[in-house]
Amino acid sequence: MKVNVEVECSPEEARRFLGLPDVTRANEVYVEAVTNAMKGAGSFDQLQELTKQMAPMGQMGLKLFQQFLESGMSMAMSGAAQGMGEKPKSE
Repeated sequence: MKVNVEVECSPEEARRFLGLPDVTRANEVYVEAVTNAMKGAGSFDQLQELTKQMAPMGQMGLKLFQQFLESGMSMAMSGAAQGMGEKPKSE
């Protein structure tokens, strides 16, 4: 048996339902700090240095994230390719 349930709600309602904390104020402070820091960067080199300082684990973290996305895409593509050749199972 297969049951599909659709729930229509706002992101705020979903956050409260799942019991996630409200991080709106923390996000506003973070965005303001990043905006102010970027205004102080007068050249590309300063902006690049600022980006390295803000990124978790610097370049290594960015490479790990890129690899994560690439592996996810390849798994999704291989799953889609396998799904095309399969016949639906009857239950």
